[in-house]
Amino acid sequence: MSKILLTGTMTCAPEEVEHVLALMPEHIRLSRAEPGCLQFDLWQDEVRPTEFHVTEVFRDAYAFDAHQDRTRSSDWFRVTGHMHRDFRKTSA
Repeated sequence: MSKILLTGTMTCAPEEVEHVLALMPEHIRLSRAEPGCLQFDLWQDEVRPTEFHVTEVFRDAYAFDAHQDRTRSSDWFRVTGHMHRDFRKTSA
């Protein structure tokens, strides 16, 4: 099985920044604790505070899919699900 790498940017409205920031620590903690998560980094852009960058590496497609399933039922997704995402998923 190949590792799955996801990188990209999520953009929110200016009035949503504080809510995203409030949910980030728990989303990061839960994601990093998932079986098969090898790397999970999420940070706010220093120049454009409405943009958030992500780098995720999962052991295989099964671990990545499990992460996606968990995320879809989370507070994180309820708040950010509508936000524009420019992500690229590759396998290595």
